[in-house]
Amino acid sequence: MTDNHHSAYYTSREAALKLNVSLRTVQLWVDRGILEAWKTEGGHRRISVDSVDRMLRVVPQSDMKLSGQVSSEDRLKLMVVDDDGVLLKLYKKNIGAWNLPIDVFTCSNGWDALLLLGRELPDLLVVDLMMPGMDGFMMLRALSSTSLIEGMEIVVVTGLDNYEIAARGGLPDSVSVFSKPIPFTTLKGIAERILKKHAAFRQAG
Repeated sequence: MTDNHHSAYYTSREAALKLNVSLRTVQLWVDRGILEAWKTEGGHRRISVDSVDRMLRVVPQSDMKLSGQVSSEDRLKLMVVDDDGVLLKLYKKNIGAWNLPIDVFTCSNGWDALLLLGRELPDLLVVDLMMPGMDGFMMLRALSSTSLIEGMEIVVVTGLDNYEIAARGGLPDSVSVFSKPIPFTTLKGIAERILKKHAAFRQAG
């Protein structure tokens, strides 16, 4: 397939519009091989129409993205990954009390989180490190292999100290690390800063 056969492919932006997801989500799906794609000589992605159609058949467009009221550009997406169900409830309760326009997504392990990241890329990702299956170290290494890590703020909340983290291979430089108990005041400040940045971008646009 070549650029001379436009009906055979979408650009990344066209695919995002067709699937009703963000451009970053399309890029993640391409990086993970969910969408079939190739690059032109100029480095532009071209995404197979067939693979987009298959995605639409498997996941109805209405399910690709939450409704605009819930998941609009005015709202911050925050994902929490922790295997402790009690802590996940604590996160939801505290974040809900902030009275900020935030949608909270939770996962109990790295595998589920990476799958959800293909659907709802968060603005702020909060990750525990010690989890069964795919732990936080493995998850963040997988995520750092894509360009998408640059588009979100990542916070680790852990019971490990700096020595233990280093002994397990360390974390990407862009990740902020906080010790448990959960620093809700600090997380709220980060969320407020991101929301202000989004508002500034909208005004500039």
